[in-house]
Amino acid sequence: MDDSPGFRGAAIELLVGNGFEVFAQAADGPEALAAVARDRPDGILLDVNLPGPNGFAVADALAEACADVRIVLTSADVDQVPARLLHACAATAFVPKQELVAADLDALFGV
Repeated sequence: MDDSPGFRGAAIELLVGNGFEVFAQAADGPEALAAVARDRPDGILLDVNLPGPNGFAVADALAEACADVRIVLTSADVDQVPARLLHACAATAFVPKQELVAADLDALFGV
């Protein structure tokens, strides 16, 4: 879930290339909520800087809609991601966008 089509495409390639099945993509919170209600995913990669409600608020709403989902927040603006908000929201992890390629995606998504 990211407002950048380029990043969404790259994230899908990364996830599929690592054996994950991608059911949906979304550019904002309402699209993300609709996708989760429809597809009931096991995991969500979610940008912090979404238009409208930010990723922290969207993570909380997504977790309410699908209690077992693992939400991994990401952002290119690492310096603007307050630790207190990360710990207070429903996300299970945070990975800077620059580090996603090297991240242990299986561990992040609980596989």
